[in-house]
Amino acid sequence: MLSNYLPILIFLVVAAGLAIVLLVLGTGIGRYFSRFHSDSAKLAPYECGFEAFEDARTKFDVRYYLVAIVFIVFDLEIAFLFPWAVALGHIGALGLTSMAIFLAILVVGFIYEWKKGALEWD
Repeated sequence: MLSNYLPILIFLVVAAGLAIVLLVLGTGIGRYFSRFHSDSAKLAPYECGFEAFEDARTKFDVRYYLVAIVFIVFDLEIAFLFPWAVALGHIGALGLTSMAIFLAILVVGFIYEWKKGALEWD
C-alpha cells in the first residue's frame, strides 16, 4: 500500500524542500547578491515623484459604488447566459421562457436605475 503513495510523498518532500530553499535564498542570502539596494526614495510611501496632496482615506462618491454594482449585475447576467445558450437545445421552451423572465427583470432594474439618474456622472 505504501508503494502506491510513495511517489506522492516524494513529490511533496521535494516541493517543500524547494520552497524552503527558495525562501532562504530570496530573503536571507539573496539581498547580499542583489543589484538593486533599497534607499530612502524606494522606501518612501509614494514613488510617483511628488508628495501626496490628499489623505488616502477620503470618501468616494456613492455613484462609484452604484456603477460597480451595475457592472457586477450585468457581468453575472452574461455568466448565466453562456451556459443557458449552450444548453438551450436540451432545456427547450421552459428554459427559453425562464431566461426571458430573468432578462426582463434585469432590464426593468436597469431602466429604474437609468430613470433615477444612478448612471449620471455630473
